Amino acid sequence: MPFIKLKTNCAVPAATADTIQKHLGLAITAIPGKTADWLMVEVEDNRRLFFRGTDEPAAIAEVSLYGNASANALETLTSHITGILLDTLKIPTDRVYVSYAMTEHWGWNGSNF
Repeated sequence: MPFIKLKTNCAVPAATADTIQKHLGLAITAIPGKTADWLMVEVEDNRRLFFRGTDEPAAIAEVSLYGNASANALETLTSHITGILLDTLKIPTDRVYVSYAMTEHWGWNGSNF
């Protein structure tokens, strides 16, 4: 049950958003037990996002996970996410933040896991 919310100050055409979500679906497998089948992705483009005092292309990816993940798995996922944003939106990896939130409580289909 992962959720990735991507916010960027770049325009993201629909076809590019689709490509990003497909690549994130592959990337999420860096976390054992996580698959694209349960991944939800939100892409917010054209945000007023400033980093290091400029509005040059930048992004933040907020990753929410049911359960826990190892530091190595998270490091791998961060590398994948920053690489995806470099390849698809040309956002330099040093202008991307990735944050993680892990929870023991996650609701779906009218109940909790």
